[in-house]
Amino acid sequence: MNKKLTAIIIILVSLSSIGLLSIQVYWIKNAIQVRQAVFNRDVDMAMQRVVFTIDKLRYQKYYLNSKEFYRKNLNAFALFDSLNRDIASQSLTLNSANDLNRLLAKRMVLSNRYQQLFSKFRQPDDLSFFAKHKNLIDSLVRNSLSERNIKTKFEFGIYKPISNTMILQKTGKYPTELLSKSYVYNLAPLGNNIQFPLKFLIYFPREHIFILKKLYKLLFVSLGLFFIIIGSFTFSLVVINRQKKLSEMKNDLINNMTHEFKTPISTISLVCEALRDKDVKKSDQVYNSYVSVIDEENKRLRTMAEHILRSATIESGRLKLHKEEVNLHDILQNAVNGKKINAENKGGKITLSLKAENSMIFADRVHMINVFVNMLDNAIKYNLSTPVIEVSTRNLKDGILVDIADNGIGISKANQSKIFDKLYRAHTGNIHNFKGFGLGLSYVKAIIEQHKGKITVDSELEKGSVFHIYLPNVKMMSHG
Repeated sequence: MNKKLTAIIIILVSLSSIGLLSIQVYWIKNAIQVRQAVFNRDVDMAMQRVVFTIDKLRYQKYYLNSKEFYRKNLNAFALFDSLNRDIASQSLTLNSANDLNRLLAKRMVLSNRYQQLFSKFRQPDDLSFFAKHKNLIDSLVRNSLSERNIKTKFEFGIYKPISNTMILQKTGKYPTELLSKSYVYNLAPLGNNIQFPLKFLIYFPREHIFILKKLYKLLFVSLGLFFIIIGSFTFSLVVINRQKKLSEMKNDLINNMTHEFKTPISTISLVCEALRDKDVKKSDQVYNSYVSVIDEENKRLRTMAEHILRSATIESGRLKLHKEEVNLHDILQNAVNGKKINAENKGGKITLSLKAENSMIFADRVHMINVFVNMLDNAIKYNLSTPVIEVSTRNLKDGILVDIADNGIGISKANQSKIFDKLYRAHTGNIHNFKGFGLGLSYVKAIIEQHKGKITVDSELEKGSVFHIYLPNVKMMSHG
C-alpha cells in the first residue's frame, strides 16, 4: 500500500470518526434537553399539588380562626346588630338637627366598638404556621416527587418578598441556590390576587446528575460505540504501520538474503568453472584448495539456511526443547572455543570470568550453545577495531547472571528496545559491512524466554555494549 493511499484512508477514517462523534454528541445533547423538559414538567405538576395542599391548609387555618373569633364574640355581634337596628329606626323619626347629631354620635361610638373588637382578630402568623408544618411540607414534596419518579435530593424554602426574607428552609444549606436556581411557585391561600404573595421555592442540588442517570444506557452505548470506533481506528493504524514496517523488513531480508546467498553461490560457480577448464593444470594442491573453497562456501550456505529455518520453526511454535541438567560454564566455554579463532583473526580476544558458584541450569544444551555463539558472533562482527570481549557470570538469589561485554560500535538508545525484534537491523549510518538477516537476537530472546530467563542490554554508541542474560537455577527451571 503506497503512502498516498494510506494517507487518504487515514484522512477519510478520521473525518468519518469525527462526523460520527459529532452526530452522537448532537443526539445526546438533544436527549438531555428533552429529559430536562420532562423533568421540569414533572416538577411543575408535582409542585402544583404541593402548593394547592399548602394553600388549603392555610385557608383552613384562616377559616378556623375566623369561626372561633365569631363564636367567642357572638354576643357582641348580636348587640351590634340590635344597636344598628335601633339607629336605623331612629333615623326615620328625626325631628331636628339635635336629633341628627345624637344619632351620628351613637353611630360613631358603635363604629369604634366594631374596630376595637376586630382589632383583636389575628390572621395566622406565617412563620409559626410554616415552622409548625415543616415536616408535613417535606413529606408532601417527597411523595409528590416520588409519584413522578423523581427520587433525588431536594431543598425547599418559603420566601417573603415584601420583607425580602426567607422565613423557612428545609436544611438551610442552600440559601443562595434557592434564590437563584430554584423552581418558584406563588402561595395564595384564599385565591386572592395578592400583590406580594409568599413564594414556595424548591432546588435540586443533583438535578443534572439525576437527568444524566436517566440517560445512562444511551450514554453508555454511545460511549461504547465511540470507543469501539476509536479503538478500531487506532488498531487499523497500528496494523497498517506494522504491515508497512514488515513489508520494509521483508524487502530488506530479501535483499540481504539475495546478497548473502549470491556471494557463496558465485564463488562455488567460479570454482566449478575452473575445475571444468581443461586449460588449468589441476595438481593435487590446486584441486584440494578448490574443494576447500567449495566446502567452506557450502558450510556458509548451510549456516544461513539453518538460521532462516530455525527462525521459522520458532515463529510457528514447532520448536521443541530437550531440557536437561547442564553446567552453564561448560556451555560458555564451548561457545567461546568456537568463536575464539574469529576474534583472534581480527587481533582481538575473548576472556572468561566465571564467578558463579552454582552454575547448573535446566536447559537445552544445543540451543543454549547457539544462543551464546550468536552473542559472541555479534560482538565480533559489530566491531570496527580489535574486539575485546569479556564473558562473566555471578549468582543471584534464584538464578545466574551472564554478562557479555564488548568494545564494539554500540547501540543507540532508540534502537535498544528494537534489536530483539524479528528482522530488525539497527541502522549503522554510512557503514555497510555488517551482514545478516536480523534473525540472531530475536532467536536469542525467544530461546532465553523459553528457559524462563530474560535478556537486557546497556549500551552507548562508540562505547560498546553489555548484554545481561538471566537464567533461573536448576531447581527453579525444573519446577517451572
